[in-house]
Amino acid sequence: MAISFESALNAYNAASRRFVQGPDENQNNGPQAPGIQGDVAPPTFGDLVRSGATQAVETMRQGERMSAAAVIGQADVTDVVMAVNNAEVTLQAVVSIRDRMISAYQEILRMPM
Repeated sequence: MAISFESALNAYNAASRRFVQGPDENQNNGPQAPGIQGDVAPPTFGDLVRSGATQAVETMRQGERMSAAAVIGQADVTDVVMAVNNAEVTLQAVVSIRDRMISAYQEILRMPM
């Protein structure tokens, strides 16, 4: 499945707006000029990656904390299962993103100059 550059750019811009505005402010009427957000500068791609990585690490740590609490009998089994499941899904997503990034990098290396 090939993803066009335009659709990737549109997805990035939409994610940027959600990152800056939050989920409730996404219901605006009419198009906005890219990069115009008032006093707040739009996040860079690096900011989005950093934020996602930070959230992934925190999810993994929460799963570890809940597992440790379960071992000593201080956590509800349901909470432990939810935290571990969230950590597992996060790990699968991170591995999938890593694999896709490596694949894209290898494709760039194969391009003729």
